[in-house]
Amino acid sequence: MKLIFEKTVKGRDGYSLPQDLFDDIRIEECLPEYAINKGKKLLSEVSEVDVVRHFTKLSKLNYGLDDGIYPLGSCTMKYNPKINEKLASLGNFIYAHPLAPEETVQGCLEIIYDLNKLLCEITGMDEYTMGPAAGAHGELAGILIMRKYFVDHGDIRHKMLIPDSAHGTNPASAAMGGFQVVEVKSNEKGTVDLEELAKLMDEDTVGLMLTNPNTVGLYDEGIEEIEKIVHGKGGLLYYDGANLNASLGIIRPGDAGFDVVHLNLHKTFSTPHGGGGPGAGVIGVKKDLIPYLPTPNVTFNSNQKKYYLSDTGEKSIGMVRAFWANFSVLVKTYTWILSMGPDGLYNTSETSIINANYVLAKLKKYYKPAYDRYCGHECTVTGREYKKYGVKTLDIAKRIMDYGMHPPTIYFPHFEPYAEETIMVEPPESESKETLDKFIDIMIKISDEAKTNPELLTTAPHNTPIRRTNDALAIKRAILTYDDELKLKDELKYQEKDIDF
Repeated sequence: MKLIFEKTVKGRDGYSLPQDLFDDIRIEECLPEYAINKGKKLLSEVSEVDVVRHFTKLSKLNYGLDDGIYPLGSCTMKYNPKINEKLASLGNFIYAHPLAPEETVQGCLEIIYDLNKLLCEITGMDEYTMGPAAGAHGELAGILIMRKYFVDHGDIRHKMLIPDSAHGTNPASAAMGGFQVVEVKSNEKGTVDLEELAKLMDEDTVGLMLTNPNTVGLYDEGIEEIEKIVHGKGGLLYYDGANLNASLGIIRPGDAGFDVVHLNLHKTFSTPHGGGGPGAGVIGVKKDLIPYLPTPNVTFNSNQKKYYLSDTGEKSIGMVRAFWANFSVLVKTYTWILSMGPDGLYNTSETSIINANYVLAKLKKYYKPAYDRYCGHECTVTGREYKKYGVKTLDIAKRIMDYGMHPPTIYFPHFEPYAEETIMVEPPESESKETLDKFIDIMIKISDEAKTNPELLTTAPHNTPIRRTNDALAIKRAILTYDDELKLKDELKYQEKDIDF
């Protein structure tokens, strides 16, 4: 597969410019010395049609939600309705300047205000901030709110409890917030070990960061006892909302005793997920924590009938992001909630839970469940039984690509002794039974291949533009320039399928 630079034909171009009328002006007279690059420019010599065809074909090598199912567990990669995109692209939204006078952007502020109220109703919280730009950013904001709360009350605590099944960002966010991370082990059911939690929770501990259902896709049956243990020692409960897609219209974190909630609007609420953003990791809190929210927030003056940005107050943790956050994501979320309504939100979770349990029931004979019990919106099975054939979970994932489908999440979560060689499947509500059956059939075929012809898996993928690569090399040897690319290709001699470009 050639790069655009490798398609150069000397003298070919795709543009024409009027005759230069400034031949008598030298560049040295217009620019300072430091701004003039006298080295040779590496520019491709190609026509317009060369460029269009190259990048069109290149785009078709990618795989996205418009191509098929994206069953990444813990990620909620669901289809994004195009109406959301259309409404977020309206001129009054995309041309609204963040520094515009408040009276000229009342509609935008009204959406932020109303979305705040909708999210409070959905989750049982009292107030939200739309500031954080993504999930991990929201986690950090929530951690800082918890820290400021205890400092304000003269109660200096330095530990944060985090289950071993937590998202990797949870301990990272807690550490960035200045806390010592203390791991809480899971029990044989895959949920929080209540005895260990009771031992670890003390007066030096800020609280517990918990996902429910957890990162293995299981509802924590001990949530009431967890709430008593944490609050009994004066701690706070933090809800990681990554898995809210299993709870919409069924349970509300605020009703279960959580004090801080972060939501990934770019996951649960149907805005595009992946590709580097944009995201929105909004944070909701109970009444006592409202003074510590980031500033500013949108409020409504009923006398003036005007929305405006107001300062949260002197106890605020300050600004976490400039201006109005990722406003387009807020519009898409608002659109989706209004189009779904209460019944639609409930049906979203109901369908995603049914989908996950259907996949689990069909695959458990071939891939041993990490925990053999009903799951939430995602199921965790393992490929460890195939290690005796020389096949790893990574090989299974690579082979799935040969069948034209994106692999699920693998090797996450990973904690002994139950979750090993994990395959985490999340089939969201936007996927049909026909699509799920196709995925299940592929997984069963691969199970048979692993036993009868394991080399098919250990050398997969075979039908993709680029064959198996060194998965760790991207971190160790980042490709930053064209020269880096050429050196690396020569070094590794990538196996590439011949594609006629």
